[in-house]
Amino acid sequence: MRLRLTLFVLLTLAGCGFQLQGRQPLPAVLATPYVEASDRYTLLFAALQAQLRASGTKLAADAASASAVIRIRRDETGRELLSISARNRPGEYEVFYTIEYSVTAGGREILAPQRLTLTRDYVYKETAILAGEHEEQSLRVALAEELAGLVLRRLAAL
Repeated sequence: MRLRLTLFVLLTLAGCGFQLQGRQPLPAVLATPYVEASDRYTLLFAALQAQLRASGTKLAADAASASAVIRIRRDETGRELLSISARNRPGEYEVFYTIEYSVTAGGREILAPQRLTLTRDYVYKETAILAGEHEEQSLRVALAEELAGLVLRRLAAL
């Protein structure tokens, strides 16, 4: 019975076109990219380099030896107050992460500057301030990883 149920689920998923995301091959022009950023210690920079390596891409040590340069023009994160409680205390925050990037190869721009912004909300609890700070940092990491994945998918479409 279990085998039949498993087989049914697998056939249903395969029939609707579902497939797991695997490695996304990058175009030949991005064979050995260099990631350039004014701040090389941001969450996005680390996530983008990690995802490029995980996709099997060899990163260049410098822009001169690279087949293309992925330039991170903007890398900002922050939070905004969404709601205030009846006692005039913060109730909910929105964490945002905004990036802007472009790609050049051989001295010419192959991808014009692109801007991406992702946001997540979280509830602020006065009784758990440290937990709230941890949740905010976890959201920032998740947003950076998601943005890096979006950049990779856009690069794969070049």
